[in-house]
Amino acid sequence: MSTNLEAQLREQLTAAIKAKDLQTANLIRMINTKIMERRTAKGFSGTVDDPLVLDVISAYKKSMEKARGEYVAAGDRGKEQLAEIDFEVAWCNKLLPQGISEDELRAAVVKAVAELPTKDPKQAGRVIGALKKQFGDRVDAQLAKKLAEEELAKG
Repeated sequence: MSTNLEAQLREQLTAAIKAKDLQTANLIRMINTKIMERRTAKGFSGTVDDPLVLDVISAYKKSMEKARGEYVAAGDRGKEQLAEIDFEVAWCNKLLPQGISEDELRAAVVKAVAELPTKDPKQAGRVIGALKKQFGDRVDAQLAKKLAEEELAKG
């Protein structure tokens, strides 16, 4: 990635406007608005850096994934919005660090469970905590929880 993400977003916005790509331009404007909300939030005294921008993009992507489920549940009435949501999620994915694969995650879960003193299903939170510490936001917490519970149930 280039200099910093905020500058990169500005460049992409300019390019999208010049190309008359309203879908991309509107999405970048939305992300910029969310960044501005963080910057002007009460009690915020830090700087807007790449981790904050990535956090905003990640939060936006998660909200779109949640909304997608709601539109799918709406059936035919939600069909038109699904393409827009899929576009936005795919765009966000291009900027976000790629998550670890399910196979990598499964191997890490097995290793983390093996290091636990007891194989109690209530230890799933500790496993997820260890994975988050090791891989950060690249971990899909829901999948990690499911895999940890499966592995702990064997013990």
